[in-house]
Amino acid sequence: GIISLISLAVLSYERYCTMTRTTEADTTNYRKTWTGIILSWTYSLLWTVPPLFGWSSYGPEGPGITCSVNWHSKDANNASYIVCLFIFCLVIPFAIIVYSYGKLLCAVRQVSSINKGPGRSRERRILVMVVVMVVCFLLCWLPYAAVALIATFGKPGLITPAASIIPAILAKSSTVYNPIIYVFLNKQVSEVL
Repeated sequence: GIISLISLAVLSYERYCTMTRTTEADTTNYRKTWTGIILSWTYSLLWTVPPLFGWSSYGPEGPGITCSVNWHSKDANNASYIVCLFIFCLVIPFAIIVYSYGKLLCAVRQVSSINKGPGRSRERRILVMVVVMVVCFLLCWLPYAAVALIATFGKPGLITPAASIIPAILAKSSTVYNPIIYVFLNKQVSEVL
């Protein structure tokens, strides 16, 4: 899940950098791509390893089908890890996504104000794509984060195993949505289809 969130943030920033770059991209140089991949995996690893060394722990999630962070433990050790996960693995990636897509939209808007006509439809398509991606990100991860925070800081038993299934499935399926959104809302790709 964390690699999914971080990858979405890295991709949004890379998309912003690519679209606002004044020079043409070098498609034969994969250094930035590998850097993004390594950064995503390293950051995710840094946030998934601590429970193995005693900062919180892993255990069955929901009805016991999957394994996740122990959301139900009420001690300070566990609560501090949950808060850090929430900030560094949801809030910060979401802020990067909003920043990147917001800046991208501003850049497209600026270009389309200079070039009237086809720029307007492109601006609308990008706006729709950005809004859909951000909304999907929120729909996938906010329910899961809310359930985790309620399970950690709420009354014991408030979140039943059955109630945690749908947010967990939504969160774990989030990596599927961005490519689908991009394919159907990108004019170049949808013309091929």
